[in-house]
Amino acid sequence: MILAQNHQLQLSGNKWFIVCIFLFLAGCSPKIVPTVTKPVVPEVVEKVVEKKPETKFTQANVALLIPFRLNEVKLKSATKATIEQSAMAIDFYQGFKLGMDSAAASGLNFKLNVFDTRDNDSHIDELIRKNNGLAESNIIIGPVFPQGLKHIANFAAAKGIPVVNPLAATHPDEFHNPNLISVVNNIDLHAAKVGNYITRSYNPARTVIVLINPKGPDQVMADPIKAYFSNHKEFVFQEYASVFTMEMSLIKGKTYVIIVSSSDRNFVVPTIDKLIKMKNAGLNVVLYGHPDWIKQNYNIDKLQALSTTVSSSYKVDYTSPGVNTFIKKYRAAFNFEPGEYSFKGFDVGYYFASLISRHKADFLKYLTKEKYKGLHNSFSFYYDEKLGYINTSLMLLRYRDFSLKIIE
Repeated sequence: MILAQNHQLQLSGNKWFIVCIFLFLAGCSPKIVPTVTKPVVPEVVEKVVEKKPETKFTQANVALLIPFRLNEVKLKSATKATIEQSAMAIDFYQGFKLGMDSAAASGLNFKLNVFDTRDNDSHIDELIRKNNGLAESNIIIGPVFPQGLKHIANFAAAKGIPVVNPLAATHPDEFHNPNLISVVNNIDLHAAKVGNYITRSYNPARTVIVLINPKGPDQVMADPIKAYFSNHKEFVFQEYASVFTMEMSLIKGKTYVIIVSSSDRNFVVPTIDKLIKMKNAGLNVVLYGHPDWIKQNYNIDKLQALSTTVSSSYKVDYTSPGVNTFIKKYRAAFNFEPGEYSFKGFDVGYYFASLISRHKADFLKYLTKEKYKGLHNSFSFYYDEKLGYINTSLMLLRYRDFSLKIIE
């Protein structure tokens, strides 16, 4: 049972906004339903010895810190664009709530405290000062942006409360929190996933691996790619700023595995076009792209022609019975279609609530032992004493039949 009211959200115009505020206020002030626990009967031995009752874990306190940013919206002057600033938070919350509802069916009570962080560090400080049950949390989900996660780290560490990073792909070494649980895979893991697949799938004697690295922000992905192949000297590895500069040094008869570290559309589009021309001229070329490509709009015919592969931590399979059941429940609860963040919220809510339901206060001991295949994400955690718990579950997707198919 989740001890908080569950109000439907009408996501249209000012009515949508009013209900949004009502939802937020309800989330921050959950109504507690009293539960009845059986007293522990003293054990009788040769002499009557009165034993202290054991502390039973009958309720889990969960804090969700998310940027509704309702303080920035004025009811009378609210526009659709202004309201949509809160759409991500609401989608995530609604999916999260449904996930917790599903897990709570096992019998454990959950008290869910929802806080609007406003994406503002000063306001997070205020929430910490006011407490409002935050210090009594068994787990904190959020904040969702890196700066907020850094800001709450000292508080969570002092209280010994594990913090879930539900959405940010920031590397955990930036947070200095051994109790951090990183759900989204960092770029080092993406590089390793791509590297492992390439080294297993191609013959080193017949393959040239080329990193296209325009540098700047793209260095974030380029560095771990270079580090990975520095340990695989059996492959010829080359690096160029663009595909246009590699053209003069091509070797006939080789397969060229091109890894593009950029997600800048203005760079990627001409890169793909040039690779198509090179392929049409007889070059045996395959393409591996940046994880962000799956959110961007590129010519699918060209991506498919290049056997383009991208790594991803998520994919929704709309043919799955579980996905379709969730969509029906979401529609019934909120009269709206679930978006990407609704699926993310459900997986996070269901996984952690289920883990707590099964293992109560000891749930962290089982985080690295229990894997999860979700609607949107899958979780497989390992623990690093400095970086915390890191999700390593990743997929490789390839463009086939004009859609992305899981190949691994």
